[in-house]
Amino acid sequence: MCLAIPVKVIEVLPEQQALVDLGGVRKTICTALLDQVSQGEYVILHVGFAIGRIDAAEAERTLAMFGEIVNAD
Repeated sequence: MCLAIPVKVIEVLPEQQALVDLGGVRKTICTALLDQVSQGEYVILHVGFAIGRIDAAEAERTLAMFGEIVNAD
């Protein structure tokens, strides 16, 4: 099973990398699989690689659903 999650790009870094945020956790990821990444946009993250873009509304809906799953008892 694979899991890819939306993350927000906080800063574009040199050498095809970016700093992203997921619920307060910040991580450096590889952006080599995308043509260009911009600060403030959401990308789909899979095992440390940005594999696609996602619009902000869809990213926020997806993250909200993940939050519901985590908080479900």
